[in-house]
Amino acid sequence: MTSSVGTRETLIGCFEERRLAGAALYTKDGNAVDWKKMANDSLYADMIKEIKDEGERLLTEPIPELTQELYALFEMTGNRLSYEGLYFNRRRRLTTFALLSLLYPDNAAYKSALERIVEAIMTEPTWCLPAHMKGHIIGRNIDLFAAETGFAFCEILSMAGDLLPRSLRDEMLELVDQRLFIPYLGYGPYQWETADHNWAAVCAGSIASAALLVERDNERLAQIIVKALDTMEHYLSGFGSDGACLEGPGYWNYGFGYYIYFADLLYNATGGRASLLDKAKVREIAMFQQRCYLTGNRPANFSDAMPTVSVHIGLSDYLAVSFDEAEHPPLSIRAGFTEDHCMRYAPALRNLIWYRPEAVRQADWSPASWYLQDAEWLISRCRSSEGSFGFAAKGGNNNEPHNHNDVGHFILLADDDPAFAADLGAGEYTAQYFGSDRYSYDCTGAQGHSLPVVGGQLQQTGAGSKASVLEAHTSAEEDRLELELASCYSDVAELSSFKRRFIWRKLTRPVLELTDSFRFTDKAQSIVETVITRCKPSLLEDGRIRLQGKRHDVAFEFEAGRYDVTIDEISFSNHFGQVESYYRIHLTVKDVGSSEPVYKLQFKF
Repeated sequence: MTSSVGTRETLIGCFEERRLAGAALYTKDGNAVDWKKMANDSLYADMIKEIKDEGERLLTEPIPELTQELYALFEMTGNRLSYEGLYFNRRRRLTTFALLSLLYPDNAAYKSALERIVEAIMTEPTWCLPAHMKGHIIGRNIDLFAAETGFAFCEILSMAGDLLPRSLRDEMLELVDQRLFIPYLGYGPYQWETADHNWAAVCAGSIASAALLVERDNERLAQIIVKALDTMEHYLSGFGSDGACLEGPGYWNYGFGYYIYFADLLYNATGGRASLLDKAKVREIAMFQQRCYLTGNRPANFSDAMPTVSVHIGLSDYLAVSFDEAEHPPLSIRAGFTEDHCMRYAPALRNLIWYRPEAVRQADWSPASWYLQDAEWLISRCRSSEGSFGFAAKGGNNNEPHNHNDVGHFILLADDDPAFAADLGAGEYTAQYFGSDRYSYDCTGAQGHSLPVVGGQLQQTGAGSKASVLEAHTSAEEDRLELELASCYSDVAELSSFKRRFIWRKLTRPVLELTDSFRFTDKAQSIVETVITRCKPSLLEDGRIRLQGKRHDVAFEFEAGRYDVTIDEISFSNHFGQVESYYRIHLTVKDVGSSEPVYKLQFKF
């Protein structure tokens, strides 16, 4: 942000000038969004059809009831989904009917449905989720979803206010004041105000954006903005200079999205004098999306990232317009309207108003490789006449945001095949998942990652369990990453060194070479090499394992006769509470023998 605009006095002057000009805050030219033109433009037809289809479906269903019994379920059992499913169904209705009312203001059914869901949400005792209320007082706490709900109300009031009765609009403004502005200014500081992750951007960004839209007291507005700007600095501090989001592209969409939503509204509200996009780090963060994908909509999904993450086309296009290096992403991986199970209004709105249908796009991401030095991630995607291929490996430590015990873990993908070497992504969010039992889950524990078991021990949790990067190299022909990982196995006293080396050869049919080198100071310990895959493995007579995909196969090769091989199919509960399965391949070394054993594994397409 330009240094002269961060004071209350200067902000007040900017706000007064902008309001006297009567400019709209959603476009840099000060004009209002042309909803009628959009509704009749064939280039938006697919997007709008998704919204209409969802609206017609929701018109046949009642508004779900949120009860105290459901609310109390989390405290009693740790279950989040029962209450949250209905809560987000209400937000689904709010987002759907607000957008349809803007697109089709003469449709009485849409307007009535919007009015009814607004009234229902206003009767909720709190907009916070039960999982975020422990130890907090109703009416004083602000969590992610309370902030988002208040922001959604203010955006609806700003764009579609005349479609709602005056009395309802007044009640909405009063409730936003009670649940966002008064607590924010009077009951804090909240823990998220100094957080270095998505909570900071979402909560502060939503509250400040809401205030920019509806707060008419310029002094009070400036007070809110100054507080939010301070929190945004804390949010940015959670990124290294490489711009990597350790929580993955889904959380990047979320946290950085709300940072950008606020930045845009602030820029417009100050006539361009306040810019939050000027920092070099912000530019690097903006590049993270196109650097983290391996092929199509499949990212390097370390930590609690999902195996597939579609792009928010509005946010992506906004960044591509704002930064020369940013790509307009392939339209084929655009997130559909109903894809966000939380059905957040802010990104759904911008997927329409920030979309650039005229933009030049490729069918897939451009081939490239990066070593992100702060995250210690190597990410590579290559393309040949045989298809598109992706490889990623990570260093880092085992005390990262949404942490998994996964230092030295890797991912291997091709086109739309199941992952040949997989990261399971996020498990079902429960109280236990974020409690002392976190690493008993395969999604989070080392047992669910492609990492060896040494001396009967899995990787340990904590910041001390970390990689030392010995080599990181990228080129057009091959990429290399070598890590020292002995500190991740601190319970194995005899282990003095464990080096894991990846060589990714970008041939027409790529080859991944993995070499694990151990050194023991005393008696050599047992070693079990582990590979996590989503492809069904078949043990062949020549001692290889075939990993069969839909389009491609991979020959998993290792020294025949050196290991006892076991293959297990294992079930787990994914982020949405659905049961999935994966395959765990164990190569148990029959006789370690040497105090400095070396094991070479290859994956050949």
